[in-house]
Amino acid sequence: MPIDQHLLLAFALTTVIAMITPGPDMLFILGCGMRGGPRAGLLATAGVATSEAVHVAVAAAGLAALFAAVPAAFTAVRVVGAAYLIYLGVRMLRHRQGVDAEVAAEGGGGMSGRRAYLNGLLTNLLNPKMVTFTIAFLPQFIAPSLGHVWIQFAILGTVLIAMEFVVDGLVGVLAGRIGGWLRRREGARRRIDKATGGIFIGLGVRLAVER
Repeated sequence: MPIDQHLLLAFALTTVIAMITPGPDMLFILGCGMRGGPRAGLLATAGVATSEAVHVAVAAAGLAALFAAVPAAFTAVRVVGAAYLIYLGVRMLRHRQGVDAEVAAEGGGGMSGRRAYLNGLLTNLLNPKMVTFTIAFLPQFIAPSLGHVWIQFAILGTVLIAMEFVVDGLVGVLAGRIGGWLRRREGARRRIDKATGGIFIGLGVRLAVER
């Protein structure tokens, strides 16, 4: 196996601890699951996981130099990501028209699976802190002396994405079940939209003010 097994075990344990701590991805998936049901929660997780795969590839390619050489690039991506999250939240708070049609079309959820996936993909991709975290985190568990560095990155990335599905996917499914129960109660769907919109706006503001 072209990877240090002790480093792999340490990586797995560290990743589990990091993932069970509520962060932007988990909160985003929670909101999608509440609004769109278990399917939307899982597809939001899939979108985030796809973005994680991109981040792993970026880390392996060593493109951290871009943010180091052009600090304005980091700031620009962070601001765009924050604005996108706030836009999603405001849209949920203000736009009631069309939700009932969405629910009928999707069989009970308030967010389509495609939208949940794309939003999960974009919100994670547009968070440069995830890129820099991955770039800083993964190399700590790489053993260059073993060679096949790309393969080691691929193995660690696979473990990372698998854990993303297990932890955040479970959050999305459970939130979806709770959201589905609430939607069967009169007036609850609008409260779900407000709660989800508030979560997204809060995440956007947090991303905007972080340095």
